[in-house]
Amino acid sequence: MQFRHILIALIVPLTWGFGFTFAKAGLGHFSPLLLMGMRFVLAAIVLAWFVPLPRGHFWTLCWISFIAATLQYGLTFSGLALMAATPAVLLVQSEVIFGVIIAAILLGERPSLRQILGIVMASCGVVVILGAPALAGQWLGIGLVLSGALVWAFGQVLIRRLDGALGGFQLTAWIGVMAGPQMLLASCLIDGNPLPAIQAAPIEAWLTVIYLGVVMTAIGYSAWYYVLARYPVPMVMPVLLLLPVAAIFGAVTMLGEVPDPMVLAGGMVVIFGVGVVVVEPAYLLAWWRKKTG
Repeated sequence: MQFRHILIALIVPLTWGFGFTFAKAGLGHFSPLLLMGMRFVLAAIVLAWFVPLPRGHFWTLCWISFIAATLQYGLTFSGLALMAATPAVLLVQSEVIFGVIIAAILLGERPSLRQILGIVMASCGVVVILGAPALAGQWLGIGLVLSGALVWAFGQVLIRRLDGALGGFQLTAWIGVMAGPQMLLASCLIDGNPLPAIQAAPIEAWLTVIYLGVVMTAIGYSAWYYVLARYPVPMVMPVLLLLPVAAIFGAVTMLGEVPDPMVLAGGMVVIFGVGVVVVEPAYLLAWWRKKTG
């Protein structure tokens, strides 16, 4: 991978990781659905002009947007609002565990022994995190975050059933077009009139919305699909292991969090287990031999 492309790839975990921290701060001013709704509306305004219409897939995308974005982000960020960012972002990594299991059940994809070992390892890490004293009394937030991870796995199955009919960048843009209004409507129905929160929000809250919509979503996903267009998925996936590291760094430096040592210990096990699942050593070794041979 060229050095320039490595730098572009690093944009992804950094923007997504710090986005989790910014979102935690933004939840002090906006409800989860309102914050995510404004994020996706802003991202759609930025991205939709550059991609073709998803002809023949509008209804399918409507359902995908509801499950993979509106419901998933609603659950995940409602959970984040009720707990510290550090354990929340580590629990979000259970998406990988649920993803492999759901793919095996619904798509008939048998996980390899390596993936099974990684799932067991990551699951043990999650158990360690859940046993941390710092998480006592936060079970509602924990349940919402884990439910969001499970819903994410179902959403990925729906996306894969499109069988590549839409490009990743096009998919991101049009999910934003559809999910943004869904979230804003859900916010009005669940949280009530959003105008008081919008009118009272300080400039810092609006900068959070801009970061989430433009930097985290538009720029972050653009960097992700730029690199994916040039390198195989097994080579790019390992960079995402830096995402929780960036999020925890942001939580400590910007939010002043002091992570529970037990949470960090469990998190290290989770990240290592997820790495075992997503990293394919045989592929990377074959690629390295091809390049050096």
